[in-house]
Amino acid sequence: MRFCKKCLYPENAKPTIIFDDNGVCSGCNYNNSRKNDDVDWIEREQAFQEILDEAKDMAKERGNAHDCIIPVSGGKDSHYQVWLLKEKYGMNPLLVSFNHGFNTPSGLRNLRNLTEKSGCDLITYTAGKDSVKKIARYMVEKVGDITWHYHAGIRTLPFKVAVEKNIPLIVWGEHGFAELTGLVSLKDFVEFTKWTRKEHDMRGIEAEDLIGNNGITAADIEPYVFPTDDQISETEVRGIYVSNFFKWNAEEHARLMKKVWDFGYITYARERSFNLHSKIEDHANDVHDYMKFLKFGYGRGTDDASMEIRHGRITREDGIALVKKYDPVEPSSLEFYCDFLGITIKEFYDFIEPMRDLDAWKKNDSGEWELADPIWVQEKYSSKEEFGKRAIIFSDEYKEMYYNPNNEPEASGEDELDFKSSTFKWL
Repeated sequence: MRFCKKCLYPENAKPTIIFDDNGVCSGCNYNNSRKNDDVDWIEREQAFQEILDEAKDMAKERGNAHDCIIPVSGGKDSHYQVWLLKEKYGMNPLLVSFNHGFNTPSGLRNLRNLTEKSGCDLITYTAGKDSVKKIARYMVEKVGDITWHYHAGIRTLPFKVAVEKNIPLIVWGEHGFAELTGLVSLKDFVEFTKWTRKEHDMRGIEAEDLIGNNGITAADIEPYVFPTDDQISETEVRGIYVSNFFKWNAEEHARLMKKVWDFGYITYARERSFNLHSKIEDHANDVHDYMKFLKFGYGRGTDDASMEIRHGRITREDGIALVKKYDPVEPSSLEFYCDFLGITIKEFYDFIEPMRDLDAWKKNDSGEWELADPIWVQEKYSSKEEFGKRAIIFSDEYKEMYYNPNNEPEASGEDELDFKSSTFKWL
């Protein structure tokens, strides 16, 4: 298994990652393209303004008070998108949230905070618990994804609302797959499409394909059925990514939102990441990410460490130590979610067994799975020094944002942020 020479991504990273002749991955090259002088960010901001002006004009002509939709979860990106469009560009967005059920107390706290600070209208669709259980159980066995309904819901609901209310524009934050693996070029100005929703967010499976499996009915999949092409065409709705128009830096956005709108970081240690400000609204993320690790041999530790390396906040050596520390951890919430789905932990591992990438995994002499060639072995990583001592993110300046066992963040005084919940909060 090859690993990027700059960050820590393996060559089997999903979605497709490409290594150049120097052994540097497409995600790193995408990140580098943001820093190049050939990107005219002034011109891009002007293009962004023109798109917003057009949406304002269309909304006015239609007698619609809302000129755009912003899909929100309550996370740092949600806060930043809403702040940017409302406070800087004078838009009147309608916030749309898909309540998938697997919420953390911090996520619900931050979603409430977002509506209070922004003053924006919010529409929330709450998925039925029985439907979620059936769908999640089926998708765990079929593709190894307990959060398929998340992606399907938040990528579908904004367009259903846009069609219903005749709103011409949906504004997403970052293009996640571009930021992580360089799936698309920054030069493409790629927009949201029905095709990318299906192929990347929904694992190539449309909602209608689920009917008849594990008792799933047409009523169960209703939130995930995309509007027809004719409906989209009539509304003229388009979905754009803010990250195509500005130098995107999620860490800086989180710090800004903490300062101006009281976005809340968690203060307790996480099991599968050192990051205290990203994906903190998703209670099932540990299990979801663990399945990625079991399938492909890397997890959220790799994701987060690679992004920090690209932004120059940690060394590659520190990144390897973090990957070794976090990626292999079996989350304590695994038993809870297996109970929720009505399966045993053994059944969970049996489902994942045929999905393992044999370039990443092998069986040892005892018949147990182990990583075939982990980066810390391949690169002969051996440091007697405690990890993180050289890393910017573990300095006092970043103490609130990244967990360092030797320099723990101070409690916020809010239970939702200071204490980890063993169960999800449905609503």
